[in-house]
Formats: sequence, structure tokens, C-alpha cells
Amino acid sequence: MEAKYIYGIIKTAKEEFLGSCGVSVYEEVYTIPYRDISAVVSDSPFVDYTTLSKDQVARYLLRHQQVIEKIMDSYNVIPMKLGTYAFNISEVEEILSKGYPTVNEIFRKIDKKIEIDVAATWSNLNSVVKEIGEKQEIKELKEKLMSKSGGASVEDQIKVGRAVKNILDKERERLASEIRDVLGRVSIDSKVHDLMDDRMIFNVAYLIDKDKKTEFEKRLDELDKLYNEKINFRCVGPLPPYSFYTIETKKISFEEVDCARKILCLGNKATKEEIIKAYRNSAKLCHPDKNSDVSNAERQFNEINRAYRSLLEYCLSAEQAGPGDICSFNEKEFKKNAILVRVRE
Repeated sequence: MEAKYIYGIIKTAKEEFLGSCGVSVYEEVYTIPYRDISAVVSDSPFVDYTTLSKDQVARYLLRHQQVIEKIMDSYNVIPMKLGTYAFNISEVEEILSKGYPTVNEIFRKIDKKIEIDVAATWSNLNSVVKEIGEKQEIKELKEKLMSKSGGASVEDQIKVGRAVKNILDKERERLASEIRDVLGRVSIDSKVHDLMDDRMIFNVAYLIDKDKKTEFEKRLDELDKLYNEKINFRCVGPLPPYSFYTIETKKISFEEVDCARKILCLGNKATKEEIIKAYRNSAKLCHPDKNSDVSNAERQFNEINRAYRSLLEYCLSAEQAGPGDICSFNEKEFKKNAILVRVRE
């Protein structure tokens, strides 16, 4: 099925062919405008990313990021979540229309801003662990366990391992805090990413002013010298604001919303306050902690929570479609509210 793959959104009202980027993968990239913003798209067969292997997803992610970062040379760009498709131009325009207030607010926030990602790893983790093993408290623990009748058991060895890990984690937290303190002084915002393995100490994205880039890199160089050969730093950027303002879309199913409405015993219309009240009343009646003798209480409670989340998403989509605080669950009205546009959490 042919579709429009959306890479990101830029601030321009022009229909523009972006083949001038000069790299083969961009030859079919172009813009679809709505008012003074445009989606950066290419014609592509629809791909369900949930069915792909990690390697396949990685290849698509690389192309996705290459296009966005090339566009960044000429425009401020708000990235779209990997795997965002629309099935025609009208649907692209609907996404831009729904997201228009959010998108403009993001453009205001990222004006003359860039993202820089910083990761820090132990240069030699084995050496660090060995050093911890020489600490007095670890030596005393080992001696105590070894002095037991029959020597140290497997469980005792696990205790030593846990004690070493506890010290290692505290040292990691101390160093990460020191690094955050230094780099935080020249950044506007930061997002902490997961540590990928035991070697990693620090993995943080920073949003900074473009004119602070040199100062940021200077601070990073100072940290590199401070920790000498103990820590390796890796810096990636400048990047678009992937970690802070990536846009995602969600297509909402009428059947899902209608089912959710019935679970919470709502009529054909409701305000957000009425939805919240209905949820609280229903959740109170079948909360597992208060209904331990009811076999399916937990299942019912989970259904109520899913229904509540679905209706809140639908109400947010309805708010994007137009003013008013009443959500209509009428199927004819539903089409106006079928796409939700939001910043990925």
C-alpha cells in the first residue's frame, strides 16, 4: 500500500522538492504545506514497524535520521516519531491542522536551539571493579565470610558481588551528578536516557542555545581532562530536538472509544470532568484491594483503566479539532477527532 512517510515538520508555507540536499536518499523528499508549516515527506510503501527485526528497524531509523539532520542544515525541524505514515495528502494536512498550535509552540521553544547527546563510560570497568574489591569494607566482608566453618558458600559470594555492585552504583551516581552539574550550567534542558550496559555511567541529551555550543564543548573537554583516562566521553550533535519534542500521531478507533464509553457507563456526550468522575466511581467499585474476594476484580479494574486512557486521548483529539469542552461519541462526529497529535513522552 502506497503512503506518505512523514519525517518531520518545518516552518515554511511552500511546496518544495528537497532533492537539492544532494544525497540519493533524499531524491523523493518533498514538503506538503498547511498554512505556514509543512510536513517533510516521501512516497513510500506502508511498513508496519512492529513486525520488523531490530536490524531492519535500525536501517529505517538511520534513513529517518539522515533525512531530518540534512533538512536541519536549512530549517528548524521538529522530528516525527519513526514509522509515522499518512495514506494521502489530505491526511497529512489533517495531522498538520490538528497539531498546528502544538507545533507552533514547539517552534517557539526550539528557535536557535540544538540537541547534543553526551554519553560517558568507564575506560576499564574491570579495573574499577578490582579497585573496589581492594576497599577495606569489601576486604573485611570477605574475611568475615571466609572465616566461617566450611569457608564461603555460593550465597556468600553473591553477597560480596552485591556489595561490590552497590559501591560501583554509588560511584556511578556520584560521577553522573558531577557531570550533570557542569554541563547543566550551559544548557536549557536535559533528558536522561537509559544506561545501555554496566560500562555506561552517564547518558543524557542536552538542549542548548546554538551560540552556547562552543562553551558546552569546552566544558566537556574540561571534564575529559579532569577524569583523565578513567572515563571516556562520547558527544553526538548538533541534532534536532529528538529527545525533547518528537511528534507522534495516533489513529483512534471508533469501536475502541465506543466500547470505552460503555464500560464507564457514559452517554453519547461527556465533558472531561464527567469522564474523570465516571472513571473514579467505576474504579472505586471494583478496585482489587477492596474486592479481594471477587475473582475477576483485577481484570475489570484493568479494563476500566484502559477505557479511561482511551477516552482521555479521544477528548484531547477532540480539543485539537475545535473549541468546546464536550466530547461527542456519535459516529458521524468521530471522524473529525480520529487522529491525535502530541509530543512523545
